[in-house]
Amino acid sequence: MDLTSLIVQAIGGAAGGTAGGKFIKGGDMGQIGNLIAGAVGGVGGGSLLGGLLGAAGGDAGGGMDIGALAGQLVGGGVGGLIVQTIVGMIKNKMMG
Repeated sequence: MDLTSLIVQAIGGAAGGTAGGKFIKGGDMGQIGNLIAGAVGGVGGGSLLGGLLGAAGGDAGGGMDIGALAGQLVGGGVGGLIVQTIVGMIKNKMMG
């Protein structure tokens, strides 16, 4: 896994986390909280999904293949959405 893959996954995760905070009731943590939780989840989710599908890990041209980057972006977005939603719901249950 190279730096480009991690950046793409973090960007996808941040976008997924922001979307999760806007659309899922009870999961919003504020803009910065959604971005951070999404980015962390994006890196983990993108790596996990890429490993399962065989698209990540820099196998295709050192991670510069557009298909591999798109897969990492989508995987990061899904991972970011999931982690942000779970963390947001736990945080909001504990606070209120």
